[in-house]
Amino acid sequence: MPTSQDLPRDRLAIGQLLGRLLREFRVELFAPAPEHGYADLRAPHLQVFGNLGVEGIRLTDLAAKAQLSLAATSELVSQLQELGYLERRPDASDRRAKLIFPTHRGLRALEDAGDRVAEIEQHWAQIAGKKRFEAACRTMQDLLDALTERDTTG
Repeated sequence: MPTSQDLPRDRLAIGQLLGRLLREFRVELFAPAPEHGYADLRAPHLQVFGNLGVEGIRLTDLAAKAQLSLAATSELVSQLQELGYLERRPDASDRRAKLIFPTHRGLRALEDAGDRVAEIEQHWAQIAGKKRFEAACRTMQDLLDALTERDTTG
């Protein structure tokens, strides 16, 4: 059975690497927001935007994807709705339920964020080297796919 003594000494443990890189990613992603017209957004809003999609999502599903409580997700969605980024519409399959959609402003923010992600990936690939960066991303995707499959099948 492996122990903490078996971890490599020349790098941080995987959880620290992932957490710190996520923090760095969010800082880079969010840095130009004010100059691009998104000064009203706050870092916690990224948790909603990063899990929203464009085809409409129920609040409970959004909370699960964002790994937030229903109350926290509801509060963030309400804030983003007040700011004009999101809207709630009746769910055609269940009129009692509401779906959350990005507004035109929200779609523009998602598109701008996607462009920013592409810039960050290019920047990080320059730092690490394109092949190494692509291999690291592929490895993380393979891990995520396998772990997600495991969680859904058994």
